[in-house]
Amino acid sequence: MSHHGHSHGHSHGATNRQRLVAALAITGSILVVEIVGALVTGSLALLVDAGHMLTDSMGLVVALIAATLMARPPSDRRTWGWQRAEVLSAALQSAILLVVGCYAVVEGIARLLAPPEVSPGGLIVIGTLGLLGNLLALLVLAGGRDANLNMRAAFLEVLNDALGSVAVIVSAVVVALTGWMRADTVAGLFVAALILPRAVLLLRRSTTILLEETPADLDLTEVRSHIMTLPHVQGVHDLHASMVSSDQPVLTAHVVLAEECFRDGHSQQILSQIQECLERHHEISIEHCTLQLESRSIADQHLDRLHA
Repeated sequence: MSHHGHSHGHSHGATNRQRLVAALAITGSILVVEIVGALVTGSLALLVDAGHMLTDSMGLVVALIAATLMARPPSDRRTWGWQRAEVLSAALQSAILLVVGCYAVVEGIARLLAPPEVSPGGLIVIGTLGLLGNLLALLVLAGGRDANLNMRAAFLEVLNDALGSVAVIVSAVVVALTGWMRADTVAGLFVAALILPRAVLLLRRSTTILLEETPADLDLTEVRSHIMTLPHVQGVHDLHASMVSSDQPVLTAHVVLAEECFRDGHSQQILSQIQECLERHHEISIEHCTLQLESRSIADQHLDRLHA
């Protein structure tokens, strides 16, 4: 016996795709400017930020593809549709960010030992253009950043870019006023420090979903105990919970009922009570649950087969 609940936000999906397209156009434009600027000025901060912008542009492309795939309806072959596409997208984006962050650290250490000459005037102009563009992209993405893991990853990447642009501007001002060329390298390392922790967190979150771990906000011991308090429930086994996507928790369980429940029709009332419990009584609402109601004799046969 099962209960299925789906909330399909097709209009929200279309809006999110529009946001991603606009953010991609803005980010791509800034990327071209920063690559040219890094070549002209010789700035590590600008080079790292350009590398970050490149990964963000790639990430936004992947996010856009994922958002498009997620809008496709389920089929007999893909019963969940393409909901996992957002998780795969987030994992790929975080892996790219890790590579860029590690490169920035290695290059930054080398430049601290032998700092090259940089042009502060060009840095200020390009950094300011980058910051304005990033702020505009943030405004575009802000309304959809809580929609799913895919949109959250895209928003965080652009936010990091904005902070990177601030670091570029500050380093340019320091170089212009003091002549301390290592300020540019310090700014590059600062951008790397912004990239790496967020990349690790995002990778860990997406990996948790891909490994089908129990959602962090769901206590299965509490779920089991809550179900066991219902009248006529004699046991709960094969209890599993996971996430199909960042906003789609699922749960399966075998619930053992007293024999008379299957004779007097009481089992359907208990099924309804369990469904209400899963939807309303825990930190996250589980609208999609698959519950197998069985008698003690059937449960014992099942457990005997498992342990044979």
